[in-house]
Amino acid sequence: MLIRPEVMPFIVAVAIIFGLLALVLRTRSCSVRRLIWFCLAPALVCAAYFLFFFRNPDRVTPRDPTAIVAGADGRVMSVACLKEDKFMKTDCVRISIFLSLFDVHVNRAPIEGRSTFLGYFPGKRLFTFQEKSSELNQHNKILIEGTRTRCLVNQIVGPVCRRVVYWPDHDKAVNVAMGERIGMMKFGSRLDMYLPANDVDVICKPGDIVRAGETIVARLKDSEKPR
Repeated sequence: MLIRPEVMPFIVAVAIIFGLLALVLRTRSCSVRRLIWFCLAPALVCAAYFLFFFRNPDRVTPRDPTAIVAGADGRVMSVACLKEDKFMKTDCVRISIFLSLFDVHVNRAPIEGRSTFLGYFPGKRLFTFQEKSSELNQHNKILIEGTRTRCLVNQIVGPVCRRVVYWPDHDKAVNVAMGERIGMMKFGSRLDMYLPANDVDVICKPGDIVRAGETIVARLKDSEKPR
């Protein structure tokens, strides 16, 4: 199992916090047994959780030219039809995926194409299971333009989420493959995927459990028709 290197500051912080606590307790003649229960045990539990949270498993991306895959692990919260006027400028289908604290938080490209970082947009930190968090919360916007369709990806910050990260170059568009790792959301978040309604048929539904880069959530309506 691969682990993201971003875990190291959290492991170090755990070691420092519980190390200092152990020193304080030792100066008060705390027994070794109590040190194990009050310091070592919780430190190991915290470190194990951080290693679990920052896991970065390999995924098998489907070899299907019509497929559009989930951009995040988690549960599909909603599938909504709406108009996205700013970047897509068309009627879209928005697939919203909620990530719990136990899901893999590495994000992947839903389609193959040119990925452009559109920016970080400040906002609120509402709970991401709330519908209005899609528009009001802090988030990153990424636009991936393929040969047959486009996908606008929003990495949305929740009240617990520390931050969202987009790994490719922020200053220029880069080529990404479908299922390629493109970023991470730390400690519970939401990811929204906007797809042109005329281009795709959505096959997922609210309540479905999906895996980033692996679960097909939509298909192109006509694989031979250019965008």
